[in-house]
Amino acid sequence: MSVGGWLPATLAAIEPSTPSARVLRLDVPGWTGNLPGQHLDLRLTAEDGYQAVRSYSIASFGPGEQVELGVDEVPDGEVSPYLVLDARPGDAVEVKGPLGAYFVWRDDDPSPVQLIAGGSGIVPLIAMARARAASASAAPFRLLYSVRRPDDAMYRDEIGTLGDGVDVTWAYTREAPVGWTRPAGRVSQDLLRDAAWSPAQSPAVFVCGPTGFVETVATALVALGHDPARVRTERFGG
Repeated sequence: MSVGGWLPATLAAIEPSTPSARVLRLDVPGWTGNLPGQHLDLRLTAEDGYQAVRSYSIASFGPGEQVELGVDEVPDGEVSPYLVLDARPGDAVEVKGPLGAYFVWRDDDPSPVQLIAGGSGIVPLIAMARARAASASAAPFRLLYSVRRPDDAMYRDEIGTLGDGVDVTWAYTREAPVGWTRPAGRVSQDLLRDAAWSPAQSPAVFVCGPTGFVETVATALVALGHDPARVRTERFGG
């Protein structure tokens, strides 16, 4: 899965995910496929020649020439508002990738896996969960997903059907569902102690989300005794 130059891509399908996010499927002739957790660069070119480039995590994995992205709008961004608000099937963009060999899960690793997402940081982690489901891996997965409120959760329906071997914990920072037993609040060290694999089990940990979220979670995990070399992090952009 080598990295080449820019490839022309066409938006094949666009689906709503949350009030501020969309799932986009791109047809990319020449795409070599990607590992679960990798990302790509996407380039837009305006009529006057101005170009804007942003990196986006990939929700799909494996071979094939169609790529799935989950994009949350950054209101002052150059690229995400177009992709979320204005893009239509048939629109042309360019992509380059796949990129990144560090933040990936491989199905020959039998270690327990801890996925921790904040907001649209779920995108590369859903690729890992999908890859597990499609493989013969028996590696047990846990997912801790932090969102502001229930309708801000991308891939919510799919997460509810991940099946055996994937335990899911939700954390709501501003508004929890009616009847929820845990009060709304940020992911804390106590929550990580309760919901995540213990350091003694030496899990492979993947944390993705906004910079502040990622730094706070990673610091807390290390304080709990997790090996820093086993905690892989990635921040998403707009």
